[in-house]
Amino acid sequence: MVNPWFETVLEAQRRAKKRLPKSVYSSLVAGSEKGITLHDNVEAFGEIGFAPHVVGAHAEREQATSIMGQEISMPVLISPTGVQAVDKEGEVAVARAAAARGTAMGLSSFASKPIEDVTAVNDKIFFQAYWLNSREDILKRAERARAAGAKGLIVTTDWSFSMGRDWGSPEIPEKVDLRALLKLAPEIAMRPRYAWDWFNRGKPIIPDLTAPNVVDKGQTGPTFFGAYGQWMATAPPSWEDLAWLREQWGGPFMVKGITRLDDAKRARDIGATALSVSNHGGNNLDGTPATIRMLGPIADAVGGDMQVLLDGGIRRGSDVVKALALGADAVMIGRAYLWGLAANGQTGVENVLDILRGGIDSALMGLGRKSIHELTRGDIIIPEGFERRFGDTTDRETADVSAERN
Repeated sequence: MVNPWFETVLEAQRRAKKRLPKSVYSSLVAGSEKGITLHDNVEAFGEIGFAPHVVGAHAEREQATSIMGQEISMPVLISPTGVQAVDKEGEVAVARAAAARGTAMGLSSFASKPIEDVTAVNDKIFFQAYWLNSREDILKRAERARAAGAKGLIVTTDWSFSMGRDWGSPEIPEKVDLRALLKLAPEIAMRPRYAWDWFNRGKPIIPDLTAPNVVDKGQTGPTFFGAYGQWMATAPPSWEDLAWLREQWGGPFMVKGITRLDDAKRARDIGATALSVSNHGGNNLDGTPATIRMLGPIADAVGGDMQVLLDGGIRRGSDVVKALALGADAVMIGRAYLWGLAANGQTGVENVLDILRGGIDSALMGLGRKSIHELTRGDIIIPEGFERRFGDTTDRETADVSAERN
């Protein structure tokens, strides 16, 4: 019998691939177009080195911190991701795992479980909102989240609806009916454990792909693709829209999807509590640099005024430490915990968080640091030309002058 515990995030990925139907697994690893950004998010961490001490390590090391007013035991949060059909308990299992390890969770508007079910098992939930339909609709969803106990709001802006993938897009049914089941039957038959989990629950093999958090409490939500279509049809928000929502919400507020210095400063200027340096896990505009390349300049520019998080490519605790040394207050993980969820449900997510915690601790020990709050750029080796700094006012003025000369 295979030991249910795994030692690395990549082993969780291997087990997820082995257990899930091809279409379901493909949705977890997908990136836009050629996948340049998708791969750079992960590989860029390998370009940064450490400058360790060999004497003076502390016997105990501290990882606790506070993000958007919530005390968490480690600088790793659960990033919001859509319908989590890789496990029968979905977002509720993830929320329980995060609570068990003392950290917070971002819950997607497109989650498959109602926010009330999720906040019931974890009191550190940030509700993630897409700019979907009217201002009135968006505010109603935010107020429902507040009533359910959400402690903060995350607004996701990093999406360009780029769908063309060089390796093909996974075929996921809009609704679960007999036709869809028959079409996916060969895939499901090849993954008996996945099928058994759903049969044993007394429900269809594939869960309904609905989004219950984009409607009023108790109503039946649209299908995932129905909600996605509404989002695509809604005009993207302006900074004035985000400022309005931040004011209406009145509590901790994160803008997710920042990659440019000017956007980071605008997020600060509208009063956002935090921002996330993110390119939607490589599902945004392909060719956008890895988030770790852009983190340092953004943290230097606005880190004294707001909290800065990084989202994208985290696979090890040492990756987390590199991000913190570059100025991040914490990181958010997506694929890593979804692979853990697919591999072993709630326990698998806890396993992933334990792996990251252990890796952070080892890196702190090697660097001679007692706390994550002591980390600086002096702890890492950044190769020349690694960072990407763009969107600065001086960059724009230089470009304007050049254009006038030409």
